[in-house]
Amino acid sequence: MNKPAITSLIRQMSLRQLQVFEAIARHASFTRAAEELHLTQPTVSAQIRNLADTVGQPLFEQIGKKIHITATGRALYKACREVFDALARFEMETADMKGLKHGQLRLAVVTTAKYFVPRALGPFCQRYPGVDVTLKVTNRERVLERLLENEDDLYIFGQPPAGIDVEAIPFLRNPLVVIASPDHPLAKKRRIPIARIAQEKFLVRELGSGTRLAAERLFAEFGLKVPVKMELGSNEAIKQGVAGGLGLSILSHHTLFMEEQGGLLRVLNVEGFPIERHWYMVYPKGKQLSVVARTFLDYMMAEGKRIAETPANVKSRLRRSQTRGKTERTGRSSAVSGKRRAAR
Repeated sequence: MNKPAITSLIRQMSLRQLQVFEAIARHASFTRAAEELHLTQPTVSAQIRNLADTVGQPLFEQIGKKIHITATGRALYKACREVFDALARFEMETADMKGLKHGQLRLAVVTTAKYFVPRALGPFCQRYPGVDVTLKVTNRERVLERLLENEDDLYIFGQPPAGIDVEAIPFLRNPLVVIASPDHPLAKKRRIPIARIAQEKFLVRELGSGTRLAAERLFAEFGLKVPVKMELGSNEAIKQGVAGGLGLSILSHHTLFMEEQGGLLRVLNVEGFPIERHWYMVYPKGKQLSVVARTFLDYMMAEGKRIAETPANVKSRLRRSQTRGKTERTGRSSAVSGKRRAAR
């Protein structure tokens, strides 16, 4: 297509038509697009008919009760996203020039991050009330899909994706611990060998989960396998199962404060644990972050240590500190006793 033809085509399209098309493509539904845009379904259908006439090819096809986007539609959807992203950046940059932080922030995070991301967003939104935040919480596989499609500004993972060219910036500790019910035979044991817990049954997240991958890697270092009894799709289901005596599990310490405080779960003292990991802020390499996305990234890097100080992590850190202090006191006491014996 030559340049005059492209210019003519662009002139015939309206921004409203593109907004309607983008919403239908994103939801794969005329009805949901109409609800999102506060339009009637006949209006939405008419806008898409006019846009398809302008393009000269169908943008969607209906097979049974499902709407499917055509190859032409996919190409237009990609162009729409680029146009809307460019307009959003322009709006945010002009607001920034006026000394304001204003615009949209789209975040997609793996399920476990729901335990701290909303807490971090509260002060951020108070500081920048002009920012509208969209937060998508889903499993690792779906967040990876969104990353590949560049659907959001920033992504939060417990383990950076492999085989994808991304920027991955660690900003927050994410210790993984072994948990059991309070009446489990191992609950009051100390320095439990990892080979011993490999004799138990484990409740685990789905294949591909970052927590599960980290646990499998550690067990493999000891020549062991995680003995899986049951796969569950959420941390909440796992915690309930462990509290009910179905087995052990390995979860982020960020997820456990309420259950630890309530005495429903016990963190076990196991060889090789906690597995020290970090949360990562991720975005495609080469992506030009919007002013708002960059502001949020800077905020998380600056506030990450404070956010990490959840009550559960403070408690864990204090226990480690007390243990170190006790060891040092014992060492000093032994040294003093040795000197006295030598003097005698």
